[in-house]
Amino acid sequence: MSPRWKPNPDVRTGRHVVYNLHAHLVFVTKYRRGAFTDLMLVRCEQIMREVCADFEVELREFNGEDDHVHLLVHYPPKVALSKLVNSLKGVSARMLRKEFGAHVRTYLWGERFWSGSYFAGSVGGAPLSVLKQYIEQQKRPV
Repeated sequence: MSPRWKPNPDVRTGRHVVYNLHAHLVFVTKYRRGAFTDLMLVRCEQIMREVCADFEVELREFNGEDDHVHLLVHYPPKVALSKLVNSLKGVSARMLRKEFGAHVRTYLWGERFWSGSYFAGSVGGAPLSVLKQYIEQQKRPV
């Protein structure tokens, strides 16, 4: 490695790949019901960090409001975003319903926690600092 070359911490390497893949994910609660409290968002972030670690994905930023969450993930090319999203939504829904069941039932009925759809945007045009600032400025419920 040349002493003049400063490595970029966002650029990662695998056995046969060099990559820098980030995605902005947004998950909305079913019927856009305002089910989240601050405590639930803290727990949701913990759960999603664990799921990301299982996929060798780095959860760079997490925040949300009472009816949705934003995630900024740095992922390797071997991870299909659809599989990651399915695991994030499935595991978090199951754990949040288990741990906050009484509260969740007042807002959501049936077996659904998340809406069936989600937003996934590749991050590359806007600087990451701008996107991180946007996610940090979400209005967390009190």
